[in-house]
Amino acid sequence: MSEAPLVTEQRGAVLIISINDAPWNRMSAAFMDQLEVLVDEIAVDETIRAVVLTGAGDQNFSVGMNLKEIGSAVAAKSGTDGFFDQRWRVIRAIETMGKPWIATFFGNCLGGGLELPLGCQFRLAAEEGCAIGLPEMDLGTVPAWGGSARLPRVVGRTHAIDLILRAKKISGPEAFRIGLANEVWPLAELKDRAIKLAEELAAQPRLAVKHMLDALMSVEGKTLDQSLADERAAVHATSGTPDAREGIMAFLEKRKPVFNHG
Repeated sequence: MSEAPLVTEQRGAVLIISINDAPWNRMSAAFMDQLEVLVDEIAVDETIRAVVLTGAGDQNFSVGMNLKEIGSAVAAKSGTDGFFDQRWRVIRAIETMGKPWIATFFGNCLGGGLELPLGCQFRLAAEEGCAIGLPEMDLGTVPAWGGSARLPRVVGRTHAIDLILRAKKISGPEAFRIGLANEVWPLAELKDRAIKLAEELAAQPRLAVKHMLDALMSVEGKTLDQSLADERAAVHATSGTPDAREGIMAFLEKRKPVFNHG
């Protein structure tokens, strides 16, 4: 296996990113530096329309930050704020770039191993062997990569309080039950299913996906009128495009549309 902190593979319009530190897949400082560069590249690469975020091997998605290097990593970023600002910046870029990201939960998905997927639009979980949570309370501290801000938006305040204050680790089926995971699959099928979902999303009309994600990912904190205005802006931006014309023609001709060629 390569010693690079992450490895990528592009399959058509889908990019697969693997945290490359099996079996634990710790999110090292080098991993975060490389991911930050990669996220910026993905945002402007029109050949990539969906991303799968996973971990190398089949034991753990990620146990989160490598605690052994936290001192040197903080020093390299000129202090605690610089260190955590980078993580906020990367996760925010993922959730606002207008391209769907799919994360895979398997094995341990702890700390940053949950906070990074919280910035993704889809999360698929293994039905066996998952331990998903924010265990920072057990370390005498609190989530610091945006977990306490995003988790209530995904699962509701009641579940978020329960998970964070009790440092709970939940299974894949439980994550699905509370809305943290979109789907649950046997571990042996999980990564293939994530790729298949990414291929499905990548085949959707690119511009329409982007504008809908822009609207949907910013809906919290807005009034209904503001969200309706966002939807109307998306309508104007996608009306009359080659994909819109293709979708209408395919409907009239009773065939499956083929998008993203215009």
